[in-house]
Amino acid sequence: MGLISLLWGLVAMCWMLLALVPLLGWMNWFLIAFAAVGAMLAAVGIALRAPGRRGRAKAGLVLNGLVIVVAVVRLHLGGGLL
Repeated sequence: MGLISLLWGLVAMCWMLLALVPLLGWMNWFLIAFAAVGAMLAAVGIALRAPGRRGRAKAGLVLNGLVIVVAVVRLHLGGGLL
């Protein structure tokens, strides 16, 4: 689960860079949901692994969390949030 969430976070990060382009900000709505699934996978990975082997899952959680925060800020700045 940790490796999957880490790869999911990397894909979300690449997608986030594309969604920062003007007129493509609508992609952030889908990106938030995509990164939330990755964060849930990371949380499951953290819960199921031994305490010494949670590094990849924690990295995936941080990456997906960062993507969610940046996407929400981008939507807020662009007027996408009500």
